[in-house]
Amino acid sequence: MTDYKLIYKIESLELEQALVGVDDYNIKIIEEKFKVELKVLNGEISINAIHYNERIVKLIVCILKAIELLLENKILLNDADLHSLINNIDEENYKSVVSLYLNKEVLFNTQSGKSIYPKTLNQRIYLKALEENDIVFALGPAGTGKTYLAVMFALKYLKNFKARRIVLVRPIVEAGEKLGFLPGDMKEKIDPYLIPIYDALYDAMGKETITKMIDKGSIEVAPLAYMRGRTLDNAIVILDEAQNATQTQMKMFLTRLGYNSKMIITGDITQIDLPHPSNSGLIEATNLLSDVKGIKVINFQRDDVMRHPLVFKIIEKYENR
Repeated sequence: MTDYKLIYKIESLELEQALVGVDDYNIKIIEEKFKVELKVLNGEISINAIHYNERIVKLIVCILKAIELLLENKILLNDADLHSLINNIDEENYKSVVSLYLNKEVLFNTQSGKSIYPKTLNQRIYLKALEENDIVFALGPAGTGKTYLAVMFALKYLKNFKARRIVLVRPIVEAGEKLGFLPGDMKEKIDPYLIPIYDALYDAMGKETITKMIDKGSIEVAPLAYMRGRTLDNAIVILDEAQNATQTQMKMFLTRLGYNSKMIITGDITQIDLPHPSNSGLIEATNLLSDVKGIKVINFQRDDVMRHPLVFKIIEKYENR
């Protein structure tokens, strides 16, 4: 007979079903994460003695305590929130992680009524850095919210008249920056490379509203190579996929910063498409400028991934390759 050790008592039996989830969904996610076997019976959660590890047990207890506290405050976690909580919480940061959900620092309310707020500690640090600095570098894997939160931050500043326009920039490695060979006007040439940013914009305010803002010039799109010679005043400038900017391009871009403007540079140095990855301007810039006042570098980790749980596992496999 398998021996189990009690690790958690559910304070309220009324909360038991919500805590463990439908068909024990929450428990199964925790089991998969920590490679353990849990048993729920009569308001008690026990762990298979074979899997007992003090560090793991403490982490699981932290997670269960957090979920129960949130439920008591009528806060239900969706799948993304649950995975984020499990990946980020421990005894040291317990209060800080729980506060992300108890005291939501809403950044933007989308047209569908969805509240956008930081869901990991690094996301909270990122948004604070955007408020306090004029240039922010955000590095990390896909799905950590680097670009999405940057777009929401820019829309908030535009909506509150803290900036007059948003400038969206991206290096076009695939086209070799020779956009003249592509059909259409400048916007049509670069649009295919800005789909992730457009997705965030449409999610926030709807396609019709965003199209009008682009037509009015409140939102501008431009390839990185076409930024030379400009000074960007009163703007939030977002350079996406910055790992594909060369060192020369990055220097040129950063020196376009004008008065009352902010620059947000996002990228993933594990996905450099340049012929010579060592020439990435993102790597050079973050190494050179990380100690300059007014510039902040935020490093997201795979624990910050907010996409499908499989994305987290894919990143983990590639990192361990």
